[in-house]
Amino acid sequence: MKSLLRLFGPAVLACATLAIGQTPQPQVGQDPAQHEGAILGQTQSNQQSPGTVNGTVVDQSGAVVAGARVKLTQVPALSREAVSDNDGQFSFLGIAPGTFHITVTSASGGLATQSASGLLHPGEIYNVPPIVLPVATTVTEVQVGESQVEVAEEQIKMQEKQRVLGAIPNFYVSYIPDAAPLNAKQKFKLAGKTVIDPFMFVMVAGAAGIEQAQNHFAGYGQGAEGYAKRYGAGYADMVSATFIGGAIFPSLLKQDPRYFYKGTGSVSSRFFYAIGNAVICKGDNKRWQPNYSNVLGNLAAGGISNLYYPEQDRNGVGLTLENGAIGVGSTAIANLFQEFIVKKLTPKLPKHNVAKTGNTSSLDNEELH
Repeated sequence: MKSLLRLFGPAVLACATLAIGQTPQPQVGQDPAQHEGAILGQTQSNQQSPGTVNGTVVDQSGAVVAGARVKLTQVPALSREAVSDNDGQFSFLGIAPGTFHITVTSASGGLATQSASGLLHPGEIYNVPPIVLPVATTVTEVQVGESQVEVAEEQIKMQEKQRVLGAIPNFYVSYIPDAAPLNAKQKFKLAGKTVIDPFMFVMVAGAAGIEQAQNHFAGYGQGAEGYAKRYGAGYADMVSATFIGGAIFPSLLKQDPRYFYKGTGSVSSRFFYAIGNAVICKGDNKRWQPNYSNVLGNLAAGGISNLYYPEQDRNGVGLTLENGAIGVGSTAIANLFQEFIVKKLTPKLPKHNVAKTGNTSSLDNEELH
């Protein structure tokens, strides 16, 4: 045992001396407690040593993305921003150790935002793996609902079911106060539907018979030839008045050719409303305005009638103004019938329940029995 001590004793003593030499020793006159605090402070300083975060921004093809906005955040409430350089690289210096979060946004907007996270150790230079910005997905917002043209088309279909006494077409009346305006194609379609309706041929035939019986437009003569001329003139009047006043001028002037049923208010208010609608109308913008379409349409139709009426019945401007005035007056009388009588004589009148869907409308197509 003594021989072992003689062998290892010097080595143990040397190790102890070396350990004491590496451990900071208190200075002469220094409080041991102060000495321990200095050692602890040095350890904490090493633990809070800031580090650096580097990275590169690329797109899906691997090409670098310059000018990308890079934001680094930490808890609590630390936020730093940088912009990737021409090589797509960014760097944050003096970052406290701990977890960090990076958000990268493309300056062009064509690439989607991407993010990454990491844990930074004291004094570490942390290299973030390349941040790949994918191509941004285009999101298109689709509003479910019918367009104005589709709504107007449904309303026209309802109007085409409106027949007085179940036979007489009553297509140019809307019982929907805020009905969708018609486009030019729909105005011409409604006019065409009117002039080829079977009842219109019957009505013109009856009027021509009455004119022949009373020998109106004597220049046409009598017999089958005279009747055919009166029939042709009457049908031409109806077609020209319908298309010029109900389609051509309304399309050019952006006006609605329909009569909008009022149905509420005092009798006098409804009376003047109906009369007034011979010279005022709704525009395609749903605002009331002078009814140039009806007035000019009747004048134009009256002027055209000079081309085919017997020579002795052509008074030029006089016939034109007379026919135009008759047309406006007839419209006023027809409106009075529409406001107070026609609805009561129309069986199974379509029930129009307007339900708003965003900026569109839908119709309930139930019928009143």
